[in-house]
Amino acid sequence: MATVVMEQIGRLFINVQQLRQIPQLLESAFPTLPCTVKLADVPWVFQERHILSGYRQPDHSWRYYFFTLFQRHNESINVWTHLLAALIILVKWQEISETVDFLRDPHSQPLFLVLLTAFSYLSFSALAHLLCAKSELSYYTFFFLDYVGVAVYQYGSALAHYYYAIEEDWHAKVRGFYLPAAAFLSWLTCFGCCYGKYASPELPKFATKLFQVVPSAFAYCLDISPVVHRLYSCYQEGCSDPVVSYHCYHVLFFLISAYFFSYPHPESWFPGKCDFIGQGHQIFHVFVAVCTLMQIEALRTDFTERRPLYERLHGDVAHDAVALFIFTTCCSALTAFYVRQRVRTYLHEKEE
Repeated sequence: MATVVMEQIGRLFINVQQLRQIPQLLESAFPTLPCTVKLADVPWVFQERHILSGYRQPDHSWRYYFFTLFQRHNESINVWTHLLAALIILVKWQEISETVDFLRDPHSQPLFLVLLTAFSYLSFSALAHLLCAKSELSYYTFFFLDYVGVAVYQYGSALAHYYYAIEEDWHAKVRGFYLPAAAFLSWLTCFGCCYGKYASPELPKFATKLFQVVPSAFAYCLDISPVVHRLYSCYQEGCSDPVVSYHCYHVLFFLISAYFFSYPHPESWFPGKCDFIGQGHQIFHVFVAVCTLMQIEALRTDFTERRPLYERLHGDVAHDAVALFIFTTCCSALTAFYVRQRVRTYLHEKEE
């Protein structure tokens, strides 16, 4: 009996010793990262208004920038907000796929596309904020990729709103132009954002913002019109459809996020106090992520409960809409690639 007890004590001692080695193993696996630096220590392209510190140094290895996922810097919150939201979208996607046959049900294709594009834009955004500090070319490359994600998500949202959320009378008014216009405005958003970023060294800050905001605003007004019309009709008739509240919160959270995207608050009120947490862009990230989750929940419910209506309204439009989605994605990606090549040429000439 004593021998057995001693053996157990010996094993426990060994396990404790192994546990003590875990911090050393983690330290060797995650090398010590260079400290963040101040605004004046990074090139102009990386500098953000009213953010005075927390910048990562450029020209390190890719491994370093991936490991900064676990470092405290002025992009940490921007990375994690959209990374966590993308993971939640994946969980929801898996949950929805248990009851929806995305392969055989053509009416599920718009729902599949909005899930795909939501995951894409959140992932591309997290990647851009994580890896943008590698170099000037990387900065432009990853944010152009981010803009492609935003453009395809705009079209995915427009398609899903048109397919599931629309009322019959609004459908009769917009069916001739809604999806082609949504595709064009999605591409225009991508072009405006890419060109605004590319031309930012020569443009005033407000002009750069206009290139990013104006096309997105026009696109949003069109994309959200089926939802707004439905909300208006619902409250006019005094309906009690529970999914309407999800659509209402979806619109509200987007408008709040748009404000914080357009104006650098609260960091403009407290320069240097929001370098790591509290930036307007971080608040924008939180609200736009919550907005997307509300949207997905609303469209998921509409897909289930409004099937007789959208089957009667749309017929085989889903197939044509998917083809238009592929076309829009290709146009946006080619535009981003073209502007990136212009940036590359400009940076090469500047070095010479």
